[in-house]
Amino acid sequence: MMKNREPEHRAFLAWLIEQVVTLSIDAVVVAGDIFDSASPASYARKLYSDFIVNLQKAGCTQLIIVSGNHDSVAVLNESKSLLSALNVSVLAGLSDDLSEHLITIKDKQDNEAIICALPFLRATDVMLSESGSSADQKQMSLQQGIAKTYQDIYTLAESSKKHQHCPIIATGHLTAVGCSVSESVRDIYIGTLTAFPAQLFPEFDYIALGHLHRAQKVQKSEHIRYSGSPIALSFDEVKHDKRIIIAEFNESAELTTSEVVIPAFQKLAVITGNLASVIIQINRLIETGESVWVEVKIQESFYRSDVQVQLNDLVAATEVQILKVSTPKIDENSQLHGLQIETLDELKPADLFQKRLDCADAEYISEEQQVQLKTLFAQSIEELEQKS
Repeated sequence: MMKNREPEHRAFLAWLIEQVVTLSIDAVVVAGDIFDSASPASYARKLYSDFIVNLQKAGCTQLIIVSGNHDSVAVLNESKSLLSALNVSVLAGLSDDLSEHLITIKDKQDNEAIICALPFLRATDVMLSESGSSADQKQMSLQQGIAKTYQDIYTLAESSKKHQHCPIIATGHLTAVGCSVSESVRDIYIGTLTAFPAQLFPEFDYIALGHLHRAQKVQKSEHIRYSGSPIALSFDEVKHDKRIIIAEFNESAELTTSEVVIPAFQKLAVITGNLASVIIQINRLIETGESVWVEVKIQESFYRSDVQVQLNDLVAATEVQILKVSTPKIDENSQLHGLQIETLDELKPADLFQKRLDCADAEYISEEQQVQLKTLFAQSIEELEQKS
């Protein structure tokens, strides 16, 4: 079941502005995925514009926005010129002139920092397509292209520094090696680059990364961090706090980071057990009177065909809503497997394509051909999103 997340996003943005005021934040950086799709709903566009206006009213006049893999470059660029008049920097897509990605910010004492505001780097931005290249060669080429782009902009920022202790900050929208990925994170480079090695980043003073939904450090590095998504986007994120990251520099460009936990504006819960146990747990949630969205994982040695109806009847006219149900399925060898009930509304195009490949006969489509098909499909989706 799909749910409208507008109230949560609205509450988060209001909370974020409160934090900006309370903590006297000088600049806000958004590291991609402003929207969840290339064709955002009208309410989402309004939330975006209202947030920018309200942030200006709150006294924070430095906002840097880079595009992510979910964003349409065309959509973000629609208001780029207008927003620049408000000192809002929108970097949607990689420019041929890297100097356009250098943003100088200042604090209240006029101390400066340079932000190398790089968006999601598409394969077409950083590598040439070569026919006959193997999957390993394409992966290496893409990795080298991303590393070179970061090295080039770092060199450019270094030459632009007005004084020795000017921090150089980078943004990025990618998956770094060794990081935790949640269920709702979409693969960026299907069939090529799985993750980018952090050691290939130049010596930036801080790197603000987007794409992964869990707040985390990259290989325990204090200066390379994901803030994560502001709200939980899948049930496997329930146990992880959402947070914003605050990076501060003193006059010697020494970094201090801190975190502020974001309140949960919509309670989520995962309930596991046999049907009797699940019913007890759901009744406890009902008794709280709180609005809760629930995923139920039934664990029994046999399959129940009526469990969805039974649970829906249980929560009818309450604040508890059951969004996902997993029930056991017995195969021919009587082995227990989890069966996830899914609808087309819940599946993204890449998920549906993968399911079709999984059903394909290996005799007719080899593993290498599957990799090639997934790459072509991902490229087609990306081109469609670019045009929309």
